[in-house]
Amino acid sequence: MPDRSSSRSDAGRFALALGLLTLLRLVVAAAIPVSPDEAYYWLWAQAPAAGYYDHPFMVAAWVHIGTGLFGNTGLGIRLLGPISTAIGSYLILDAARRLGYGRGYGAAILLNATLLFGAGSVLMTPDTPLLFFWILTLWTAARIAAGGSGWWWIATGAAAGLALDSKYTAALLLAGIGLWALLTPLGRRWLLRDVRPWAGLVLALAVFLPVILWNADHHWVSFAKQGGRTADFHPARALQFLGELIGGQLGLATPIIFILCVLGLWRATAIAIATRNAAPSLLVALGLLPALVFIQHALGDRVQGNWPEILYPAAVIAAIGLPCCQRWLKPGAILGFALTLIVYVQAIASPIPMGGASDPTIRLLGGWHKLGSAAEIHARQTGAQFIAVDEYGLGSELALRLPKTIPLLADDPRWQYFNLPGPATAGLRTGATGLLIRTERRHDAPDATPWSSMRELGSISRSRNGRVGESYKLYAVTLGPSAPALLARLPSGASP
Repeated sequence: MPDRSSSRSDAGRFALALGLLTLLRLVVAAAIPVSPDEAYYWLWAQAPAAGYYDHPFMVAAWVHIGTGLFGNTGLGIRLLGPISTAIGSYLILDAARRLGYGRGYGAAILLNATLLFGAGSVLMTPDTPLLFFWILTLWTAARIAAGGSGWWWIATGAAAGLALDSKYTAALLLAGIGLWALLTPLGRRWLLRDVRPWAGLVLALAVFLPVILWNADHHWVSFAKQGGRTADFHPARALQFLGELIGGQLGLATPIIFILCVLGLWRATAIAIATRNAAPSLLVALGLLPALVFIQHALGDRVQGNWPEILYPAAVIAAIGLPCCQRWLKPGAILGFALTLIVYVQAIASPIPMGGASDPTIRLLGGWHKLGSAAEIHARQTGAQFIAVDEYGLGSELALRLPKTIPLLADDPRWQYFNLPGPATAGLRTGATGLLIRTERRHDAPDATPWSSMRELGSISRSRNGRVGESYKLYAVTLGPSAPALLARLPSGASP
């Protein structure tokens, strides 16, 4: 008989370790400066909608919940990241057990030790809710594969629909579950004898329906933007893109864990082909299928490093089924957590000199608070009635930091798809004067259409530890007659 006291002891140690890890992640989430993309998603939460220019609405909903509890801070924006990661760890553990892969602790440890999971848990992007709902769907499907009730098909549909509400990549989740159901004896029995798998599919689409309707009302802009990634292929660069894909995953999953995951999925595929067993087949459907899609994409275009993260929940379960996993679990976890800790420290303070803007922690995170203060000072010194921007990342960061007393106007076609007011709501009319801030990375002249006059004033920069992340040109501008149709007024997130 199994030693129940030993099992309780292991469960207690795992709960303590995960609790401490989650606490660390919450501290790190509070300490890291808010990145431009995160500020952009915060801005989404200020203009609630069923869809947005770039992605579905779920990340905005998560930010709205977190900032409702902890305000417009790094912790508020990212609150649900560490919490969902902790819950997802238990779901992975339980899914591994139900699929017959031991006690599951190894799978949860490997997943938490990846840089993708560790860094992703302290940042808020659409991938954060996507990964949680992907894991939730894997867990509900594991209940079916383990002989559970047919009502788990309904839960699977709901979870998959919420994943679609997070990011369109979740279409691979529905495809994987569908192929698993069609190609395994267990799945075919359900499809032929019970209506609940089909009801689950209908529910998934119903949960996703608001996003579809929003796109229909907005010229299918979000679908077109994401679908357009497949239009520009360069097969001659396939070797380069494949090399970047593999190299990126070696780094982001960390080398030992990546190799274990690859070998685990290979072994699970061989077992699934030989036996048609539901458990390894599910891991292949949700791990290997996305991997093949990303490999195919890399034959003609670059695969962003975070995209393949969805295959790792299934892959880490497959990995712990390897005979050699116990030997490599500890060194893989130590290396993964050590690298993650280094990334945390670098993101918070950039102590390792990596050369100014070439350091992503400087380029993306450095000096935003001081830049907001400098922009406010320049606006008051020049008598500007508003501050203007023509780039969404800069605009989002300033929106998060500027007071309501200084209206922030944004010139970018994307804002026309948001529920945002125009300049008139700040009492600004033709002839009002303001300060335009524009990155020096753009070497062309600013679009003069919204302005009746424009004059260059100078420049400012943002930096961390004396290393400049980015410089900006300042322009004195005057609102022209076409400004109301072209400019949106961004909200303010600064404390009163």
